[in-house]
Amino acid sequence: MTRLSFFLLLAVMASALYLVNVQYESRQIYSDLDRARSQARSIEADFERLQVEKRAQAAPLRVEKLAKEQLQMRTVTPAITHYASYAGAASAAQHAADSVSAPGASAVAERTP
Repeated sequence: MTRLSFFLLLAVMASALYLVNVQYESRQIYSDLDRARSQARSIEADFERLQVEKRAQAAPLRVEKLAKEQLQMRTVTPAITHYASYAGAASAAQHAADSVSAPGASAVAERTP
C-alpha cells in the first residue's frame, strides 16, 4: 500500500509541475502575442504616416515648384516647342546605307521605310 501511495504522490507531483510549466509557457506565449500585436499596430501607423508623406511629396504643385526651382525647367508653351521629324533621319539612314558597298547593306536599306 505504501508503494501505491508513493507512486500516486509522485504522479500528483509530476502532474502539478507539468501544470505549472504549461501555465508559465502559456503566459509567455500570451506576452509574446501581445507584444507582436503592439508592434503590428506601430508598423501600421508608420505605414499610414509614410503613405501620407508619399502623397504629399508627389503633389503636382510641389513637383512643379521643385522642377522650376531646382531643375530650372519651364512650363511648355507653343512658342518654345520644337518638333523633330523622323523623315529626315530616315533619309539620312537611306543615304548612309546606299554609300556602303557591303552585300548585306542593300537588304537593310530595302527594309527601312
